[in-house]
Amino acid sequence: MKSFNTDGDFKNNYKFLIGSILPRPIAVISTLNEDGSNNVAPFSFFTAVSASPMIIAFSPMIKSSNGQMKDTPRNIFREKEFVVNFVSESIVDKINLTSKELAYGEDEFLISGLTPLESEVIKARRIKESPIHFECVYRDHLSYGDEPGCGQIITGEVKKVHISEELYDEGRINTDKFSPVGRGAGNDWILCDHRIELERLMGAQIQK
Repeated sequence: MKSFNTDGDFKNNYKFLIGSILPRPIAVISTLNEDGSNNVAPFSFFTAVSASPMIIAFSPMIKSSNGQMKDTPRNIFREKEFVVNFVSESIVDKINLTSKELAYGEDEFLISGLTPLESEVIKARRIKESPIHFECVYRDHLSYGDEPGCGQIITGEVKKVHISEELYDEGRINTDKFSPVGRGAGNDWILCDHRIELERLMGAQIQK
C-alpha cells in the first residue's frame, strides 16, 4: 500500500476524503439571505447525530476560491435556522444547478427552476420538489480554522419533518420510491438502484 502524510496541500486531502468516503448523502440546505431572499446549496459532508433530540450535522468548508465563509453558514449564524432538503433521482439535475457559485443575494431557486415552499415553524423555505424536508433550528458549531480548505461542523435540531406520502409506508420510508442519490468523487453522483440485505447481529434493533 502507498502511504501519505496529510500536512501538504489541502486539495490532496480533499481528494482522499471525497474519493474514499462513498457514497456521501447530500443535504441541500435552504436559508434566508439578509434581504429575505432565498439561498440554496448542496453539501455532501452530512450525517445524522442524535435521535432524541433529533440532530443532524453538516460541514461547510471555507471557500477555496476566495477564502471566505460560504453563504449558507453566514445565513445560519444570523437567522439561527435552516431547512435540509433531500435529493431524489428525479431532481438531481436541478439540484446540481444550485451548486453554482453566485453573488450573495442571488436566488438559487430561480437559477435551478426549483420551487420555494413556505415552512411551518421557521422562515427559511423548503424545496417543493424534494421528497423529504427537515425544518431545523441551529444548535451549535465547531470551527477548525479560517483558511481555504478549513471546515466546520454545524448542527441543527430537526423541529419538523415533511415527507411525500407516496414514500411513507407504515412508519418507514420506502427506499425504492425515494430513489436517493449520493455524491462520489469529482463529478460523480451515485444512484441507489441496487441494494443487498444482511441481518444485523445486535440484540435490539430499532430498524426492524
